Amino acid sequence: MKKIDLSQYRADGATEAAIEDFSGFSAEDKERLLFAGIDVENPSESGAFMHLNHSGVHCKTKREGLEVMDIKSALEEFDGLPDYYWQLVDKDKDEFTKAAHDNLHGGYFIRAKAGAKITEPVQSCLFIDKAGISQNVHNIVVVEEGAELHIISGCATAHGAKESAHLGISEFYVHKGGKLTFTMIHNWSEDTAVRPRSAGVLEEDAVFLSNYVLLKPVKDLQMYPKLTLKGENSVARFNSVIVAPEGSYIDCGNRIEMQAPNTRAEIIARTLTTGGTIINRGYIGADAVPARGHLECKGLILGGGRIHAIPELDSDQDGVELSHEAAVGKIAQEEIEYLMARGLDEDEATSTIVRGFLNVDMEGLPKELQEAIEQQIDELDAGDAM
Repeated sequence: MKKIDLSQYRADGATEAAIEDFSGFSAEDKERLLFAGIDVENPSESGAFMHLNHSGVHCKTKREGLEVMDIKSALEEFDGLPDYYWQLVDKDKDEFTKAAHDNLHGGYFIRAKAGAKITEPVQSCLFIDKAGISQNVHNIVVVEEGAELHIISGCATAHGAKESAHLGISEFYVHKGGKLTFTMIHNWSEDTAVRPRSAGVLEEDAVFLSNYVLLKPVKDLQMYPKLTLKGENSVARFNSVIVAPEGSYIDCGNRIEMQAPNTRAEIIARTLTTGGTIINRGYIGADAVPARGHLECKGLILGGGRIHAIPELDSDQDGVELSHEAAVGKIAQEEIEYLMARGLDEDEATSTIVRGFLNVDMEGLPKELQEAIEQQIDELDAGDAM
């Protein structure tokens, strides 16, 4: 992990006033937000949240059984959220967790109450449009017994937000029979430092589906979210699609610990470098039987760059089924020649293969956002990278 000097970022002086809706953003900022998964022209029918720089500026709930609050308001209303706040992430883990704990700017508290089925995604956005600042947030998501919730969390910087940093703590609690789909889309800039610290816990019969998309440059990103399957029959799946252009340094991965019988885990990662560095970690451990887990790390190198895949499987239990598949390489020439024989030129053939490799058909993603992701993939200059 690269060293980040937090003293070079301002942790105060960027408070913002509340906004009623997103119509006041410039066309350029709206595009930045769209490519982070937040369609400001078509706000969610469930609820929406925005944290801008150092302030929560927008918070709305439109569905019965759904709470969407600024974390500071939730801490005040619910006596500090003792069952959830800093329970899964150690505030003393590193300098980034300490900074987020000691100087909290905000974040969200989202809860689906018992039995509520919130199928329309809740939109959550963490946005930076000031240069030289750090943004310290703490997010808590709670899915109560038998509830269902989908969140699209977009993180982005405006073009003018030079040399900024984002420190994000996230804790996820999926109670018995609950289902959480969490889609995170990052649209940082080439000079943003990013340090998320995330963890989640699943009870009996709970399901957690995590989608992560990063297709734009970032200066330095390091994250390693962990899910603990504590309840029998719980299921967790991580699906990541990551692109590292020249100048990007990305140290990322996912960790799943299966601590109850009849649990299932899957980690699927697609990484592509066009000149940047990707360290792709994956870990599945099983402490109970029966348990099934699969880890898949595939990387594609176009025109330089580095991918370091680190898959890990760990168990001391008879009867677990853990498997992994890892591959790093370049596009096979015979694949390009096959498509060229059917009428495509070399650039078109390469782009077709890249689009197929970065398949981001993710559960529950609205059509407009899926199209925005496809547009980003189409813009990848794969042909020139060759």
